[in-house]
Amino acid sequence: MNEPMADVRDMHMAHTMLRREFRLLPRLVRDVAPGDVERAETVGAHAEQVCSVLHLHHEGEDLLLWPRLLERAGDRATAVVPTMEEQHAAIEEAYGEVTGLLPGWRADALDGGRLADALDRLLPALLEHLALEEKEILPLAERYVTAAEWRQLGEHGMARTPQETLPLALGMAMYEAEPEVVEALLAELPEPQRSGLTAAARHAYAAHAERVHGTRTPPRIGD
Repeated sequence: MNEPMADVRDMHMAHTMLRREFRLLPRLVRDVAPGDVERAETVGAHAEQVCSVLHLHHEGEDLLLWPRLLERAGDRATAVVPTMEEQHAAIEEAYGEVTGLLPGWRADALDGGRLADALDRLLPALLEHLALEEKEILPLAERYVTAAEWRQLGEHGMARTPQETLPLALGMAMYEAEPEVVEALLAELPEPQRSGLTAAARHAYAAHAERVHGTRTPPRIGD
């Protein structure tokens, strides 16, 4: 191929966000006092958004990434893509348990331990999957997936995310990202729009983090 190939740094950015937020979620849920419906709604809405990001992230890979790698990457893909698919299925099962418990807990703030335990079960499956994807899949994507095809993964999630929550989703992902990675991600936008979106995203996550985590600078993966 003579086309530019995938720049996978944005996937590392997304993975860092997922690691951070899912690691923090069980404690957030456990710290909600029984019956504190207002706090449960705040934490529950956050959990719902993070779960939605995860679901759309994996849905895009299932639809747009695995078939291309299986078609183009030969034995290297056939050796790892089935494992990726199995891990997605296991994560989706744990995700289903979490999202099944969320509405009731948000409504009454009772029995948060069950929800926190479900999040605890989801986390190791997710962390194992992200690590293997970074080790085995992303190098294949850099070699066999074009930049235009790679952008379709992000476009898939953005098209299915409510417009009013896009700045928050972007800010959540940008929180630990290198500036050059953010610039590359938004490179197709005109400069005024790019600068405005970057500022809005950072503000949206800082305000959200203060409500949810009690600080505008929650613990980073490297902290």
